[in-house]
Amino acid sequence: MKRSAINDIMASADDLIRHHGFTLPPFAYWSADEFRARSDARRIVDARMGWDITDYGQGNFNALGLFLFTLRNGSLADLQRGGGMVYAEKLLISRQDQISPMHTHVIKSEDIINRGGATMVIELFGSDDQGNFAEDRGGMVLCDGIERPFGPGEKLMFAPGESVTLMPGDWHSFWGEGGDVLIGEVSTVNDDVTDNLFRDPIGRFAAIEEDVAPTHLLVSDYETWLST
Repeated sequence: MKRSAINDIMASADDLIRHHGFTLPPFAYWSADEFRARSDARRIVDARMGWDITDYGQGNFNALGLFLFTLRNGSLADLQRGGGMVYAEKLLISRQDQISPMHTHVIKSEDIINRGGATMVIELFGSDDQGNFAEDRGGMVLCDGIERPFGPGEKLMFAPGESVTLMPGDWHSFWGEGGDVLIGEVSTVNDDVTDNLFRDPIGRFAAIEEDVAPTHLLVSDYETWLST
């Protein structure tokens, strides 16, 4: 993805988030230089909090992509010992007919919430006995606390305010139908580097073409832009 396109996506996403009554935290608006100058930013960097825009390495963001912003993220060490900051929260934007590809997680359980906009569609499959994608299996999810069985490949529709709870082994893909959707994600500790299992071989992060300077850094920029 070109950096100029990423900058444009950031700006339009910020507008949509504000339109729905949310405001991103102050660190969202730091420049790369401000990040470098802050002696107190280490926790944000280590937890990979911040902007995340991906085309999954496929070069067609409008068809296969996702906007995310990690607002807070706990510690895997805390999760493993069963106490402390064991949770994470994100805002996502799924554009109309923009696919987030079929995947599941090894550790993370998550509530996916339609926070506003159009209809959120989630396609679901179950797992085989080893946790692998199973095209012939369904399962059970909670929709706002109510059990909802699903068949293999069933598409559940969520209006604003509605949500689904997904557990490891619940294979899912999602998109906006009829317009763009602002999505909330509340989950256990998030690790986008190692905890995403995709059905098809695909990358999690975009390759960046640096045609302009970044307005704000992506979480995937931290290692290279802030390493010195």
